[in-house]
Amino acid sequence: MTIHRPRPLALFDAASLSGAARDAVLKLNPRHLIRTPVMFATALAAALASVLAARDLADPLFPVMAQIAAWLWVTVLFANFAEAVAEGRGKAQAAALRGTRADTIARRVASADASRVTEVPASALRAGDLVVCEAGDTIPGDGDVVAGIATVDESAITGESAPVIRESGGDRSAVTGGTRVVSDRILVRITADPGQTFLDRMIALVEGATRQKTPNEIALSILLVGMSLIFLIVVTTLPAFASWSGTQVPVLFLVALFVTLIPTTIGGLLSAIGIAGMDRLVTFNVIAKSGRSVEAAGDIDVLLLDKTGTITLGARQAHAFLPLSSVAERDLAEAAFLASLADETPEGKSTVALARTRFGLTEGDGPAMTFLPFSAHTRMSGVDLARADGGVTRIRKGAADAVVAAVADRAGRTPGGVPKELTQAVEQVAKSGGTPLVVARDDRLLGVIHLKDIIKPGIRERFATLRAMGIRTVMITGDNPLTAAAIAAEAGVDDFLAEATPERKLELIRDYQKGGRLVAMCGDGSNDAPALAQADVGVAMNTGTQAAREAGNMVDLESDPTKLIEIVMIGKQLLMSRGALTTFSIANDVAKYFAIIPALFLASYPSLQALNVMHLASPQSAILSAIIFNALIIVALIPLALKGVRYRPAAAETLLRRNLLVYGLGGLVAPFLGIKLIDLLVTALGLA
Repeated sequence: MTIHRPRPLALFDAASLSGAARDAVLKLNPRHLIRTPVMFATALAAALASVLAARDLADPLFPVMAQIAAWLWVTVLFANFAEAVAEGRGKAQAAALRGTRADTIARRVASADASRVTEVPASALRAGDLVVCEAGDTIPGDGDVVAGIATVDESAITGESAPVIRESGGDRSAVTGGTRVVSDRILVRITADPGQTFLDRMIALVEGATRQKTPNEIALSILLVGMSLIFLIVVTTLPAFASWSGTQVPVLFLVALFVTLIPTTIGGLLSAIGIAGMDRLVTFNVIAKSGRSVEAAGDIDVLLLDKTGTITLGARQAHAFLPLSSVAERDLAEAAFLASLADETPEGKSTVALARTRFGLTEGDGPAMTFLPFSAHTRMSGVDLARADGGVTRIRKGAADAVVAAVADRAGRTPGGVPKELTQAVEQVAKSGGTPLVVARDDRLLGVIHLKDIIKPGIRERFATLRAMGIRTVMITGDNPLTAAAIAAEAGVDDFLAEATPERKLELIRDYQKGGRLVAMCGDGSNDAPALAQADVGVAMNTGTQAAREAGNMVDLESDPTKLIEIVMIGKQLLMSRGALTTFSIANDVAKYFAIIPALFLASYPSLQALNVMHLASPQSAILSAIIFNALIIVALIPLALKGVRYRPAAAETLLRRNLLVYGLGGLVAPFLGIKLIDLLVTALGLA
């Protein structure tokens, strides 16, 4: 099977809107509506309003009653439309995955040493089967490499064009069905039956329709139901009050009043907000296994981060030249420069760059050079320079013991006489968390190149931002405590765990959780699986083992450990969006209450004119205008529900104050302005 990673969709497009409009009608099914109690109550009110309007065809108020009934149905449709648009984005991505999947022929073998190969369709494979994959083959299913090493093109799921290495016996043994072997040969043990592969799970996860409600959504739904019951009690007491005051309020008006007062805005957008939050993760190439994990990411207050590749670049860079006292630094730099000219590794390139920066060295026209590539056997690399007298100058760089032994062998002596200052320099670099490379010319030791795993640019500022958000950062490293402390201080993390083992990671997470903290971490190895399962948010790298991917509740397709920070941001944005729209909706209801009630009873109580600040034309136009506003505000807020409220890192008090000022005050003001404008339009058109 061949797959292609779904591309982020535009916020709106013609195809998704037409599909959402169709789905909005289908979602009028009571079995669907009852999942959202507020909108189910609105649909019941619309049905009752339709019956009342049909009953009173001869009533002078029938035109207004018919319009109210119609707009109540429109309110339900608009709420369904918001949910359908959010779901449609996930369905479009899932459809793209399904449309590009084709069955593959797999070459199955009975055992690792079997020579007989049987060709079968990929759909016939079962967990435990062994398949052979060579250069050019498409991997037929999810599995683990049990023999061999190969480069694999995973651009179909990650979008990254550079092939990655997959090999047996390590933390990079997991392969995904639909990816392609670029070189060499591997033996893969299938780990998933048809229908349970990573691609199948990915399709299911991006389908917003399959998303279950999260605990926060359930709690908020209960709150909204409680508020609706309160307003139901208020509305049902109004007829008695109206009768006592000598006023008659049509039942249809009371039904409409009930709908305008209950929190229909957040009730109609609640599901869309949650689905859109998971969709934003997909656009970051992160698959969340549940909405619960997305929400938990927003509440995280402890981040566990690996040092290598997350806090540091993960590729060692030349940091300094440390010559022996009898050697000039320039001589050491020149020897290291020449030995590294053909070295394409990050270490070699950075050594050349450092020498050029420090001393302005250039390659120029020099003697003929013969380069010796690095060898795992010799643990050295270097260059041989032809001399004018026909001899050869040999420059070597590499591991300290290997270079010292090579120099001693060339000089015809035992390698025991190592200069004390060289030993001290090597130890100094090692203790600081760096890697020492010793450089020698012929039979003379010149000094040490200090290779350092460089802190990522801007990472200290990011940690400061997280600290401002109340999130504690903890660096996880296998380094000794002194090295870990130095790197932690340079990076600006709040704490560190040195000489980390799986047991110590698990213990650390449990300690934080016992203190009431929510913990997030990322990992890729089988030894990370217990900690990933224990963490509130466990982000497994897609390049990691199957055990890690199963243990985590999120999978990062790009295997970028720094993505953990973005995941937290998306989680907080989801919570902020829900909180902001809830605040806006409740403020809306309060404003509508004070806007409409005075207009309804103004005839019986002229003194209410002091509260009738909107000066609506009549009770009929007041109710109709409120119903129209109630429907249109849902449509107006759909883009905000899908995109999410912009998150700016700040303290909780600051965020709460901003939320109340922008969405609380905005929710109070919007109904007064909106209902008044609609009232003027309705009156001018003679609709009420």
